[in-house]
Amino acid sequence: MSLNDWKLVNSQTISRHPVFCLRNDRYRLEPDTDEKEFVVLESTDWINVVPVTENNEVVLVRQFRHGVRTVSLEVPGGMMERDEDATKAARRELKEETGFVAENLTLLGSVWPNPAIQDNRCHCFLASPVHKVAEPEPDLWERIDVVLVPLKAIPDMIRNGSIQHSLVLVSFALMGVVGSSKT
Repeated sequence: MSLNDWKLVNSQTISRHPVFCLRNDRYRLEPDTDEKEFVVLESTDWINVVPVTENNEVVLVRQFRHGVRTVSLEVPGGMMERDEDATKAARRELKEETGFVAENLTLLGSVWPNPAIQDNRCHCFLASPVHKVAEPEPDLWERIDVVLVPLKAIPDMIRNGSIQHSLVLVSFALMGVVGSSKT
């Protein structure tokens, strides 16, 4: 028996939506199991940007999230456009959502948001230092408040539940901020 004994029998797109496609994969676990269906969300890759000012403040955004039906405090981020490079997407999302631009952009790492049901990656960047050059230009269906928070306050905000978005937590963890109160 091996962890790689999965045999793809059939794959079919069930429905297409602006943000993702829903796919149904049918597998058999070799050598002799029945077939089983697994649902997969196909999506383009995402980016998250942790923007830090010269004054060691993190530029965060507050926005309504339909999945949890409430406002979430997050770092700027979003979906990469077709054939868009992750770094270019990070710069674009940062400026669109906050009006800030970065002198330096460093890839912190890339993660699978939920490999059990999704096929995409989230690329996490550190942008530092950032400077405001314009007003935010969110998409038509976005309402965003820009908030500056001292970097040293982030660990407490994570612990007290002010920041709960798992991919935002991953971005801070890749920065080495999570688990430390001495930022």
